Amino acid sequence: MNRIFFFLTIIGVPLSLIGSFMHWSPILMFVLNCITIIGLASYMGRATESIAIVTGPSIGGLLNATFGNAVELIIAILSLKAGLLNVVMASITGSILGNLLLVGGLSFFVGGLKYKRQRFSVFEARHNAGLLIFSIVVSFVFPDVFSTRLEHNATHILSIAIAILMILIYLFALFFKLVTHRGVYKGQDDVHNEAEEDEVAEWSGVRAIIVLAVATLFVALISENLVHTFEPVAKSFGWSELFIGIIIVAIVGNAAEHASAILMAYKNKMGIAVEIAIGSTLQVAMFVAPVLVLVSIFFPTFMPLTFTIPELVAMVLSVVLIISLTTDGDTNWFEGAVLLATYIIMGIGFYLL
Repeated sequence: MNRIFFFLTIIGVPLSLIGSFMHWSPILMFVLNCITIIGLASYMGRATESIAIVTGPSIGGLLNATFGNAVELIIAILSLKAGLLNVVMASITGSILGNLLLVGGLSFFVGGLKYKRQRFSVFEARHNAGLLIFSIVVSFVFPDVFSTRLEHNATHILSIAIAILMILIYLFALFFKLVTHRGVYKGQDDVHNEAEEDEVAEWSGVRAIIVLAVATLFVALISENLVHTFEPVAKSFGWSELFIGIIIVAIVGNAAEHASAILMAYKNKMGIAVEIAIGSTLQVAMFVAPVLVLVSIFFPTFMPLTFTIPELVAMVLSVVLIISLTTDGDTNWFEGAVLLATYIIMGIGFYLL
């Protein structure tokens, strides 16, 4: 499998860059760019696994989410600069749905096929549940409801205030988890076994971080070309901006998390898989989206934190479902199937909109 990803990367990167200069067909470039990003994502996943073995699941999962979401942030900023506000808003929704339902679902399903039960920290699950409710239900639903009674300027002020507070709470959450309370809740909920601790990393910590950084750099370059193919591809296939943002951009932008989380689950490292899926969701909701709001101040098109009703309903239902399945600190393949079925149902709905 690594050899396949190697060829996808070594062939895809130069072809993607050459194609952008030669102005190849938008559809061809769209497919080529997507495949190349997926190939690069495999290296990001392997680097993350090496870092996680050295530093532990929390930091490993956080680094994977950070580098993976860096790709999505770059795509979103470029799309926002191009005036594609609907695509950006939809990509945020799609990223949240994709991480919770698709990445989480595939991780539970693939891991569950090999192991009857896979456990992870109950404390981490409950901690993440509270943050999910704050970031999605409180911070997204609240401004959307109030915007119906507010003028545009007031909505913008509310969005900026919430964006700043969400970034602060996200930084506090990291400080809490990685500094003040790191290791405090280890014990009966700590399912990081000794065999895992003795596992040898494929790459050293420094080399893994370099691989992550280089892969992210190339993904950023290719993502810029990918953004320019959205409109012509949408017209060719009859896709709406909503569908492109929620399904296509989200899947490609989160390819790193997809590959890493599934690999970790297959190796029975469910703590890392959950940290990637839910941690990435929290980073998108509490950091990426607020940063885009603040960055949009300097662009002609401002991005308020107001989603469409279908987007809000889909995100809230996804949060409720993932919390109900993970707060016991135990997963199996059937729970993964439920998450995947929910994602397919929502994907069909957004395609038909």
